[in-house]
Amino acid sequence: MFDTLSDRLSTAFKNLRGKGKLTDADIDATAREIRVALLEADVALPVVREFIAAVKERAAGAEVRGGLNPAQQVIKIVNEELVNILGGETRELRMAKRPPTVIMLAGLQGAGKTTLAGKLAKWLKETKHQTPMLVAADLQRPNAVTQLQVVGERAGVPVFAPEPGNGVGDPVDVARQAMDEARTKQHSVVIVDTAGRLGVDEVLMKQAADIRDAVTPDEILFVVDAMIGQDAVTTAQAFLDGVGFDGVVLSKLDGDARGGAALSIAQVTGRQVMFASNGEKLEDFDVFHPDRMASRILGMGDVMSLIEKAEQTFDADEAAKTAAKLQKRGGKDFTLDDFLAQMQSVRKMGPLTKIFGMLPGANQFKDQLENFDEREIDRIEAVIHSMTPAERNDPNIINGSRRARIAKGSGTEVATVSGLVERFFEARKMMSAMASGKGMPGMPGMPGMPGMGAGGRKAKQQQKKGKKRGSGNPAKRANQGNQQPQAPEPGQLPAAFGGQNGGDFELPDDVKKMLGGN
Repeated sequence: MFDTLSDRLSTAFKNLRGKGKLTDADIDATAREIRVALLEADVALPVVREFIAAVKERAAGAEVRGGLNPAQQVIKIVNEELVNILGGETRELRMAKRPPTVIMLAGLQGAGKTTLAGKLAKWLKETKHQTPMLVAADLQRPNAVTQLQVVGERAGVPVFAPEPGNGVGDPVDVARQAMDEARTKQHSVVIVDTAGRLGVDEVLMKQAADIRDAVTPDEILFVVDAMIGQDAVTTAQAFLDGVGFDGVVLSKLDGDARGGAALSIAQVTGRQVMFASNGEKLEDFDVFHPDRMASRILGMGDVMSLIEKAEQTFDADEAAKTAAKLQKRGGKDFTLDDFLAQMQSVRKMGPLTKIFGMLPGANQFKDQLENFDEREIDRIEAVIHSMTPAERNDPNIINGSRRARIAKGSGTEVATVSGLVERFFEARKMMSAMASGKGMPGMPGMPGMPGMGAGGRKAKQQQKKGKKRGSGNPAKRANQGNQQPQAPEPGQLPAAFGGQNGGDFELPDDVKKMLGGN
């Protein structure tokens, strides 16, 4: 959703690269480009004006004029101001001192309230160890009650639905009965799904206010479709005036709309965005962290969310066993079965394109990420499953005839089998090094993915002390010597901060190949 905004901001920052000092003209030109970028992203005009004024005031101050790298200082300012307009600090749900905690969902029809009710219930159950109950108080929209029951079943959460809906029943009475049911069954959280309308009207506001008065919710969450642009801000303000709400939930954040609502709604309404729904699955639900979202918008990645997902996905005992295998005998005890298990664990974190998108500088490979075929992982799994237990245990025995048999059994080419075996040995070597204390802790599965070796053959060559193998052709060898990576020039930004030519950040070669790059 923020791809276009990220690209425009990166372009604005590139113009500052290499400057030893910022002039007023530099500040004005950068502010103008940022203003255009925000307006194109459909951010509300009052928010843009306030944002630009704050950036210009701080950029013109002594904190930048005394800096050695003005471009990075400006990015720091923009990042901090983005965090401010996104709501500042992350806000947690308020839980009632005496259960049940009542959470009421409000919003227009089609915003995704019913699906979000299931996502929130699942998150509370699995992450906060609560015992939630869903309440079907949307008795107007056709099959809304049935939809909530299906969502509740998928989430493993009970649904209180005494009325069939489809225009039958009193939603206020259902909400009152739900409170008695929750106390009787000792549910710690009650999530009330209310009816919406195609537009804001008096009937909608009256019903929402009556339900609010009947259950006295601890939290009223306004669910807004992030794809409807400026109308989301208008609708939010109408709900705030008519019913009131405590926090905002952005749904459909995985869409390709311009995303201005996310950057405007907290500033305009004074209510923070608390959650974000970014997919159709019940697992596609995250706490909204303003600082992490600002980091993503500026192309700096979201490593903290990546680590949290890894911690939720990987089993600590299994990770310890894997680490022990990798630490002994140079990792030779680590088999293709372990490799497959690690790869499957990584897949549980979500689509690989989403995982790569959390890495700093990944916006350089935006097109490759969008075109990456997730079925490549399925083909790798098919190849491994086509091997015998002995072959998975010791890939060294896989000779030509065995590779032909494996390729036939998995519906692939012999070259695919050979490539997988080669990548496995490279990945095992890198994982063994990481298990010895090098690399990203707590994420043993990341290097085990196909194509995640540390640069393939190039890495093997670089590991040999003092030996750099070049081309046998003297002319080519001389040309290779001229293509050594250079350190960033003074004032040049790394890729993660919008710099050009990769700066000091570079994805591994095998990752580029995996994503279809050169």
